[in-house]
Amino acid sequence: MPVDLDHERISALLPHRHPMLLVDRVEAAVPGQSLEAIKTISASEPCYAGATGFDYPAGLLIESFGQAAALLWLISNPSAAGGLPMFAAARDCWIEARVRPGDVVRHLVRLEQVIDGAAFASGESRVGPRRVAAFASLMAVIKPSK
Repeated sequence: MPVDLDHERISALLPHRHPMLLVDRVEAAVPGQSLEAIKTISASEPCYAGATGFDYPAGLLIESFGQAAALLWLISNPSAAGGLPMFAAARDCWIEARVRPGDVVRHLVRLEQVIDGAAFASGESRVGPRRVAAFASLMAVIKPSK
């Protein structure tokens, strides 16, 4: 069943809050398979305070993709939704192009495998037709809530 999540629903699923909630909308998702999310880059984000350059930080781009992957995992496994998703590892990830204020980043995430409280995802991030990042493997784990 396809899923579309607005900002309110994303906030209910992820523990992140401003300024670290880095997914604005999920436009399409097929639980257990794939998700398409967007992040709009704005010059008013805290990372640009006092900045002299306007390339979006690579670490925040990776975190935004990771949050999109966590959303896919959480909507695919409702039992995981009670825990805290935590980034564990990344392998073979490339930042291929600059991302700047005004860009709309589209994360295309695939859920590769879920094993004993760990999830593996892959995918890419695009700005329009241009690929800006590729992710061969991201791993996350769920820390159970107490």
